[in-house]
Amino acid sequence: MNKLLLITSFLLLTGSLAAQKNRSLFNGKDLTGWTIHGTEKWYVDGGELVCESGPDKEYGYLSTNEKYKNFELTLRFKQEANGNSGVFFRSSIEGVKITGWQVEVAPLNGHTGGIYESYGRAWLIKPAPEDEQWLKPGKWNILKIKAIDDEVTTWLNGHKMINLKDDKIGRGEGFIALQIHSGGGIKVRWKKIRIKLKS
Repeated sequence: MNKLLLITSFLLLTGSLAAQKNRSLFNGKDLTGWTIHGTEKWYVDGGELVCESGPDKEYGYLSTNEKYKNFELTLRFKQEANGNSGVFFRSSIEGVKITGWQVEVAPLNGHTGGIYESYGRAWLIKPAPEDEQWLKPGKWNILKIKAIDDEVTTWLNGHKMINLKDDKIGRGEGFIALQIHSGGGIKVRWKKIRIKLKS
């Protein structure tokens, strides 16, 4: 009986730890667990997270309250109107000046899946021209980002977009953030934002 109790406790603990390492970052109801930076619009509509240009037409960010180092992040996005946006990782922010690395989310041929270093070295790597076709404008797309130490790999709709090893990224720390680009007329929907922590 004691042995059975021990096995049950172990299985419950293992399941609990697994759930902590693989969880949703967006609850589909509100912005719990996130912080808004800037005056652009972030809201929930029909279980989807929406970013939309506000009257100031400036940069805006929605960052996680927690920091993440090594992870595999998957999410779905749909671009409406001009979809210039992105997913930052290992980032920090002051006002709306963000420091870190952005996996681009842009209109067709805008290098979605490439990596841009904000307030630093600018573009680090862009997808090959023939891989730009994997974006589905106006439809739901699946983006996956895997960041382990100094190596980052991205996939768009199941197709590998880039793989980069970079010492500076390896030393980076910080949160994950969704971006809305400046300029106005931008609207992007997000859903099924899940993270799997890696050691």
